[in-house]
Amino acid sequence: MKNIIINSLLFILIFSASSCAFTKKAYKSTTTALNKVNIFSVEEDIKLGKQVKAEIESDSKKFPILDEHKNRDLYRYVRGLRDVVLNSGKVKYKNKFAWEVKIIDDKKTLNAFATPGGYIYIYTGLIKFLDSEDQLLGVMGHEMAHADMRHSTRQLTKNLGISVLLSAILKDKQALEQVVAGIIGLKFSRSNEAEADEYSVRYLCPTPYNAAGAAGFFKKMLNQPSPPEFLSTHPSSKSRVKDIEAMKNKLSCKGTRTNRNKYNRIKTLIR
Repeated sequence: MKNIIINSLLFILIFSASSCAFTKKAYKSTTTALNKVNIFSVEEDIKLGKQVKAEIESDSKKFPILDEHKNRDLYRYVRGLRDVVLNSGKVKYKNKFAWEVKIIDDKKTLNAFATPGGYIYIYTGLIKFLDSEDQLLGVMGHEMAHADMRHSTRQLTKNLGISVLLSAILKDKQALEQVVAGIIGLKFSRSNEAEADEYSVRYLCPTPYNAAGAAGFFKKMLNQPSPPEFLSTHPSSKSRVKDIEAMKNKLSCKGTRTNRNKYNRIKTLIR
């Protein structure tokens, strides 16, 4: 299977190069096309996601996941927000990916991420940091978009190489550790970030919520002295706020719900 994938990638590279006359315009066009190529199948995203989930949840020291039985109300609440996104009618792999949500008990970390195959992890630090439901929905929609657009396997292939991802799918422990480390704070390309921001709006646009909820997160980040590592190479928070709000206006999204009071009550569940 490795050889088939590698040979396919080589074919794409050779064909693209030979079909272009090596002009600057042709080179840019080829590079853009290759950036959109994902040599892994949807099924391989699903397999990799299962392996990564198992690796994350086997390490309670690095990833202290909140007990679901002791935190039923918090889990019910966050999963209800996930369902708002899933039921928007805009999630391509709604019925193929897992879309499981787990909460990591780390109040110092402002982060959330989604693995290939749709396993979603949200840190308590992020929940405490945000001010309203639409903000958390915006962040969740952004991370779910990375999974739904299959950005992760594309970026991980670039960062780690094909063989590492294939080994992780086949349950190689060392490769899995590399993939998990690579996913936490994964730095996506500017185009992938822009697409995830756009889809965070598209997911919320059909709902009663403020579709530009993700902009609220970036507005808050403007006041942070040292942004999280995963934001360090992203487009600036100011430009992202502007683009997210512009997308909301472009799509004529009418929702205004923020549920600040309810959200603040939920935050008291995190001790």
